[in-house]
Amino acid sequence: MGRLTTHVLDIAAGRPAAGLRITLTSLDGGAVLGRFVTNADGRLDAPALEGEAFAAGRYELLFAVGDYFRARGVTGDGIAFLEEVPIRFGIADPAQHYHVPLLVSPWAFSTYRGS
Repeated sequence: MGRLTTHVLDIAAGRPAAGLRITLTSLDGGAVLGRFVTNADGRLDAPALEGEAFAAGRYELLFAVGDYFRARGVTGDGIAFLEEVPIRFGIADPAQHYHVPLLVSPWAFSTYRGS
């Protein structure tokens, strides 16, 4: 069976983004499927989706990067340039592993389909 995983790297500090909140939503049904916090390695402790819950469809991972950088004193107490980073993606083949990493700084981000 396939699965969905993610990890976040703080490229401004050159380290994993530990303690960053992530929300997973189904864009097809609008339901929140999970709320997560990254561990010390910037990863989730378990896949965000797997087994029967891992189905073809459209999804969104919403990363709370503004809160993450504020907690580290990077953006002060005000409004961050990046408050939330939404990554919308599709799962066509639920037999595969979909890995959606986020590389983020207070001012920019990048993603790709990882392995």
